[in-house]
Amino acid sequence: MRQMQSVRLVRERLARSTRGFVLGMVLCGCAGALAGCGDAATGADAATGAETGAETETETGAETETGTDAETGAETGAETETGAETETGAETETGTDAETGAETETGTDTETGTGADVAGTSSTAGVLCSFSQSVFNADESVNTTSTATWSCTETTRSLAANGIPDHEVGTFPNPSNPNAISVQKVEVDFPMAPAIASETGTPTMTVAYCLNGVKFEVGTAGTCKDNGQCNAIGNGGTWRMEAVGENSFDFGNDDSHGHVQPTGTYHYHGIPEGFLARLGKGEAMTLVGWAVDGFPIYARYGHTDPTDAASPVKVVTGSYVLKATGDAGRPSTDIYPMGAFTQDWEYSAGSGDLDECNGRFGVTPEFPDGIYHYYLTDTFPFGQRCVKGTALAGGGPGGPGGPGGPPQCSAVPPGLPCCGDGVCGGPETAANCAADCK
Repeated sequence: MRQMQSVRLVRERLARSTRGFVLGMVLCGCAGALAGCGDAATGADAATGAETGAETETETGAETETGTDAETGAETGAETETGAETETGAETETGTDAETGAETETGTDTETGTGADVAGTSSTAGVLCSFSQSVFNADESVNTTSTATWSCTETTRSLAANGIPDHEVGTFPNPSNPNAISVQKVEVDFPMAPAIASETGTPTMTVAYCLNGVKFEVGTAGTCKDNGQCNAIGNGGTWRMEAVGENSFDFGNDDSHGHVQPTGTYHYHGIPEGFLARLGKGEAMTLVGWAVDGFPIYARYGHTDPTDAASPVKVVTGSYVLKATGDAGRPSTDIYPMGAFTQDWEYSAGSGDLDECNGRFGVTPEFPDGIYHYYLTDTFPFGQRCVKGTALAGGGPGGPGGPGGPPQCSAVPPGLPCCGDGVCGGPETAANCAADCK
């Protein structure tokens, strides 16, 4: 009952007003560095054109991300972050999903990890190394089977999945998100012994994968110019649009803070409420997935004392605060209230529970000796926008086709923004697309 009340409260917070600002978009380009909407009218004027974009995902051996999301003929608005929980231990579940009426089979794990101090290397061996499920999702927007299989070697944790959510989703296509969910090929490797490589973190586009095989991309690829013109796939503007926790933009998200990219890829921008509801663990500290650098991710709840497993569990909060005023050149707050852009927020150590990457070192049910881990939260930044460790080759931030980098033109339909089209904008930089940004 408390779980359903918690989900209902989150859903109520998702209700938000539309500011009469219609942006032509086909879906947000999810990026760790955030971005924005299709070309739109300045201020509250409605845009009449439609921006299109695409994201192509082919992840083999390590994570390889290509693309940008876009939205067409869609009103832009807010999206809240979600996350999910999972437990380890010798548990096998076969039953009926209340959300989808689907049979679920989940693999077993019988060990806990050893962890390490925050500055060292942490072993994740023995934790969810045989997690596997095949769930038919009868939701009318899905109507197919969700599959995800995790496996481990001494050095590598691997995911093979089809990217289909295993829980109730919103209606797709919808007026703000005209894309249908379809099967994807998800093959990603993660380090089994993740290590802290950066104390401040490295910005990353696809930051993690849920246990059900659905990816987390907390930010977007859209930007706005100083004059208020915005583009869901980036227009060279300075102001990075937020997709969660604001009322200026509508990306057609569902109650799990998920939506669909033009390629049919369903993904999360925040806490995946539907996945959490399936797990049914209530207010417990719950592992929901793995970051691309190999560290675990938990949703919403953590110990009051990070080093004491006997301390009460509470709702964990991020450590970012809104700036008192917008930065110089920012579009008017009369049109875009504070919080609409990433730059409206700043990290304030100690104001919440977590660090710059929405993580901390501490004990968890799976790692009783402690490990560095990330959180999906109800507060900004809603999930990590950066990683403290290092992804395996091909899975790191930046670079054409990689997380944080734009897609190659050969990987997207003609006419969509990509590296090689001669235009430097959105997530493109001289580092990840020298062909366009010379």
